[in-house]
Amino acid sequence: MISGLTVNERQYAVVLSLILLIAGLVFAVAGKNDPVGGHGFVIIAYAIIVMSAIITGYYTPAPAEDRLTRYYDDPTKFGIIIAMLWAILGMFVGDWVAWLLAYPDMTFDAAWASFGRLRPVHTTGVIFGFGGNALIATSFHVVQRTSRARLPDQLSPWIVLIGYNLFCILAVTGYLMGITQSKEYAEPEWYADILLVVVWVVYFLLYIRTLMRRQEPHIYVANWYYLAFILVVAVLHIVNNLAVPVSLGQAKSYSLFAGVQDAMTQWWYGHNAVAFFLTAGFLAMLYYYLPKRAGRPIYSYRMSIVGFWGITFFYMWAGSHHLHYTALPLWVQNLGMTFSLMLLVPSWIAAGNALMTLNGAWARVRDDASLRFMMVAALFYGLSTFEGSFMAIRPVNSLSHYTDWTVGHVHAGTLGWVSMIVFGSFYSLVPWMWKCQKMYSNKLIEWHFWLALVGTLIYVFAMWNSGIIQGLMWRTYNDGGTLAYSFVDSLVAMHPYYIARAIGGVFFLIGPILGLYNIVMTIRGAPDAAAATQTDVPVMALSAGE
Repeated sequence: MISGLTVNERQYAVVLSLILLIAGLVFAVAGKNDPVGGHGFVIIAYAIIVMSAIITGYYTPAPAEDRLTRYYDDPTKFGIIIAMLWAILGMFVGDWVAWLLAYPDMTFDAAWASFGRLRPVHTTGVIFGFGGNALIATSFHVVQRTSRARLPDQLSPWIVLIGYNLFCILAVTGYLMGITQSKEYAEPEWYADILLVVVWVVYFLLYIRTLMRRQEPHIYVANWYYLAFILVVAVLHIVNNLAVPVSLGQAKSYSLFAGVQDAMTQWWYGHNAVAFFLTAGFLAMLYYYLPKRAGRPIYSYRMSIVGFWGITFFYMWAGSHHLHYTALPLWVQNLGMTFSLMLLVPSWIAAGNALMTLNGAWARVRDDASLRFMMVAALFYGLSTFEGSFMAIRPVNSLSHYTDWTVGHVHAGTLGWVSMIVFGSFYSLVPWMWKCQKMYSNKLIEWHFWLALVGTLIYVFAMWNSGIIQGLMWRTYNDGGTLAYSFVDSLVAMHPYYIARAIGGVFFLIGPILGLYNIVMTIRGAPDAAAATQTDVPVMALSAGE
């Protein structure tokens, strides 16, 4: 990490770590009677760890000028490892929460172990910790290769990764302390939100600077999706988190929105987080790694263009379908429903484009588990988008909303689509990054694939059944015109499905544990970096005769 930085960049890194340390001290002192004070000490500890790493490597020889003849992949390598660690943590907590619904006493009478605190730890750990680090790591890899240009500096990508993971740590530790905005997928309080804005600005500028240095006149479609992910997420995050903090020494803040306006803003954010964080960024992954792994060009470039602009435009209007049968004006609800149905076209274009790319390469899909991960991801993406459009229809929503059917839908997307494409991409990327012929164990990849697939199917089918039964029980009336079943009756009926869900989660959790072991063993067996043949190099290296 530090050995790749120039002398000036090391000095800047020291200054930035000192600023972070001072910020932690300020929060620790100002918030001594508030949970924010605890976060001050978390920031201090984080700053000391970062500073120690910098100081330890500060006097190592500065990188030679020939570094410019190679892509800068150290941040990608770090991002892969940290993403897998977040995956295990987030999925472990998620399965704990699943068991908690079946056996409520598993809180062990501790406030921090309650469902309300553990659930956002799970969602943040998986979506932002695992998914976010995977997106950042792969975007650094893809933008360099498709531009045939090196990242413009060595410090900015580390600012992005270190700052982003500090944000994730502040978020999950804050939930355990009871710090939350009570906005789904946007629970972190104001100071963590400000940190993320700073990190995201650096990320956006780094990506744009790399594209400006490109040696290819064409900007490949994967970069379009990554840019949409970076730019739109920034807008969503800033607008939804406009709030006034009580004071510098308190975590509490008050939103600038109220009532139905707050709900509309939240679900404009929430559904577009699904659109541009959990869809656009991972479609970028799909459009690069699937053709690369299959050894075939993308089936139709025109389809990728139509899909991109359709998803980018239609998704922005779909959030209100989460607010059917509320105080939101009916025309706004209908607008969300209409655009949700229209979304089916560009979404299926993207899924179909991916599957048609594999046409003629099915033998490779049969023999290559990494490619099979990507194929299944495309299938689940098509399934999830169809289901989402269907559930946005008002009469269907009246049955599905507030039930486990929605939970099953979300996890068909996160487990079947997001996780599958990440694992498939990582298993392709790791040998390329560490200059290995192959992964340590193809058998472990096979095991991971089948565990992930079985776990996803058990989980999703359990929640589909549970949700439909819930919806039907809640709307069944007896001859007297009163509800035939109480809420407790529905909980009793859900119990076996909750156990099945938790078992499916165990299957899925074992997968990334095997995956991390496989990645670590691959890295341990990697050849010496200096001895490895450098064939994947920027254009400037080729022109210099490298």
